[in-house]
Amino acid sequence: MSSALLRRFPSSTLFMTTTTHGRRAMISALRTRGTSPPHHPPLADSPPTVVPTASSLSPDAAAPQIAARPPPAPKVDKPRPKIRSTRAALMITPTAVKRLRALLSGPTPQLIRIGVRNKGCAGLSYHLDYVDQPGKFDEVVEQDGVRVLIDSKALFSIIGSEMDWLEDQLSSKFTFQNPNIKDACGCGESFTVQS
Repeated sequence: MSSALLRRFPSSTLFMTTTTHGRRAMISALRTRGTSPPHHPPLADSPPTVVPTASSLSPDAAAPQIAARPPPAPKVDKPRPKIRSTRAALMITPTAVKRLRALLSGPTPQLIRIGVRNKGCAGLSYHLDYVDQPGKFDEVVEQDGVRVLIDSKALFSIIGSEMDWLEDQLSSKFTFQNPNIKDACGCGESFTVQS
């Protein structure tokens, strides 16, 4: 019976047969001896086949055998972004630079930090302090060899301002021309910024 089935089907097909116990089993047809499978040439765009050598294989049969990985593809150089010049957070006039240079040339080197405080009729007023070193988030403005710090909490209130030094017969003080001011008190000591 099996020889009759083998003659009816080609040698490469699979078929099912029923055994005497009622179980089904899959068997394959016998191939003719002496013939080899057809040889196909490798595809042009396929990666090369890596055949491990005896020295690269682990002597332990249970260990997984891993072939060497191909080298990584070369990285493409990305063009670096061009750095654009930006305006300083604070512009200092030449008279203010001269006065700051005189204040900072004392025996102990210190810096001046500009900040704002809740004070006055309108809500905020400028505050200048001597400090030994910049704070962690302070903005450093350097102009004509003079360094001034801007307190990080006051940066958005001061940004874009111009610092000047004014002297007259009654007073001498630093003044600020601030484009962010929405309202100011009559004496000019306090201000409110746009929110």
